[in-house]
Amino acid sequence: MVAPHPLDNPLWASLTGPHARFAQLKGGAARYAPDVSPFAAIADDADGSAWDDIAALAGPGTTVPVVSAPVPLPADWEVVMRLPGVQLVDAGMTAAPDREAVVLGPADVPEMLDLVARTKPGPFLPRTVELGGYLGIRVEGALIAMAGQRMHPPGWTEISAVCTDDAYRGRGLGTRLVRAVAAGIRARGETPFLHAAETNANAIRLYLALGFTLRRAVSFDLVRVPGGDGPAARPF
Repeated sequence: MVAPHPLDNPLWASLTGPHARFAQLKGGAARYAPDVSPFAAIADDADGSAWDDIAALAGPGTTVPVVSAPVPLPADWEVVMRLPGVQLVDAGMTAAPDREAVVLGPADVPEMLDLVARTKPGPFLPRTVELGGYLGIRVEGALIAMAGQRMHPPGWTEISAVCTDDAYRGRGLGTRLVRAVAAGIRARGETPFLHAAETNANAIRLYLALGFTLRRAVSFDLVRVPGGDGPAARPF
């Protein structure tokens, strides 16, 4: 039997590989620690009982984001939100450090959370920065752009949280940070990849121009565990 490609189920490959220290595991399911990332995953060879494992990890009534889960969702679970997306991989982009980019760490989290709240690049929680590789650009001390690393299947690292303050858009800051984050990934002997919403044509066009290539379509699904009231759904 041919082993699945790490990018076919990148969350599971991350949580059972390089990100195992952040993982909560039960049977055929895994999730990140809730203050690191909201995502959960199901094993490639799991059966329908893996959704029960996710329910045990997350709790009744909660909402959990998954990416192209390999097992169909049970009838009593609700899809709160479905976001079609694409997965792109580095096919020879020009990666280079940026002399203005600064390394971001735990002390920068309040500013990072504020920038994410205003620009909405995707989920970013108080400990997401621990996933590593976050770089930012500051103007007069204020954080105005950032990008970093999220999923980490063996041999691959996802570039994520690429965002720029509205007042500084159109200056190529996101491009510079993507190149700089990619340079750090390449320095480890790994290959960058990323995800984008299918409807975000401008971002996809930019990534293709940078040297990424489309690998496959994916589906980001926010699903609700049956039972209980649970907290309000968190959008992607």
